[in-house]
Amino acid sequence: MILVTKWFGVFLCDGTRVVDKRLMPKDADAVAEKLALVQRGGILPEESELAEGKERLSVSERRQSALGKPALYDSSFIRAEDYGFTPELMHEAMIGLGRLRTSEPIGSDRSAVQAVRSLDDLIETCNLMNERLHEWYGMHFPELADYARDRRYAELIARHGERDGIIEELGLDIESMGADFDPEDMRALQDLADQLCMVYESRERTEEYISDIVGRASPSLCALTGGPLAARLISLAGGLQRLASLPSSTVQMLGAEKAMFRHLRSGKKPPKHGVIYQHPDVHRAPYWQRGSIARALAGKISIAAKIDAFGGEDAGERLKAEFAARVEDIKRRRPDPPKRERKPSRGKRRKQGRR
Repeated sequence: MILVTKWFGVFLCDGTRVVDKRLMPKDADAVAEKLALVQRGGILPEESELAEGKERLSVSERRQSALGKPALYDSSFIRAEDYGFTPELMHEAMIGLGRLRTSEPIGSDRSAVQAVRSLDDLIETCNLMNERLHEWYGMHFPELADYARDRRYAELIARHGERDGIIEELGLDIESMGADFDPEDMRALQDLADQLCMVYESRERTEEYISDIVGRASPSLCALTGGPLAARLISLAGGLQRLASLPSSTVQMLGAEKAMFRHLRSGKKPPKHGVIYQHPDVHRAPYWQRGSIARALAGKISIAAKIDAFGGEDAGERLKAEFAARVEDIKRRRPDPPKRERKPSRGKRRKQGRR
């Protein structure tokens, strides 16, 4: 026998015959609540009641695996109108289901995805405004770029404007080659520097928020990779559940999709890693060890994501220690770069062809 769940009821079937059934209440809101439980992966009380005491029971959905073995089954012969359920009732129930699902609390991992995308926008804005500020203020005080960078550069301009005040604060003894600015031009430049400082502050707050939210949503992954990289992996995968379902080979390539498609299209060398290159043990490794270390890290990330997604105990420190031991083993086994085969010169190839 097989257990089949429809929007209007739960049915126990033997071949094309309905042996037993539990119908949904003919109330749109009640039907919507039960369907919401089904979409969240839960088991309905009606399903448990029909499955109780049944041996060798099959089920039509993987969600019901706790009740029996999933199997393919054509249940099109079970029609709603045969049990007094109308299309109008189904329409109302589906509208109610949409309202219920959209009003559900948003998971922390989904907030982390949006926060990472917001951080990317802020980083791009910082880079654009910083480039514009350097180009503009460089006409007045080009030497400042040698003594201050990024946020410090913007803060000095916003606070002083004129180069004399900056030279005094930095304790420099230089004579600038820049041109003088009119007061109106300098005020406009200081406004740009003020705006850039605010963007930097917003960027720092977003980074702190990401580290905090990822640390709570996926502690194992955060301990293994750090907050920013964990959030970026979740964002690229589309959520923590999605990341947990990916094989480690796909995790290794997350963020390198363009390079992978270029390899498939033109036959160029395939990428060895994607965004996990940001991990210190990967980007600090020599080129001949980097692929193996990235593969080991991707495997541990896949395990950590599964632990966090399915409510396991925090295993971040254990995974981190295992990965560190694997890195040391790779470095011990492959201390030297591989020897590259030399291609014969063009002259030798011609002589071999004559022979």
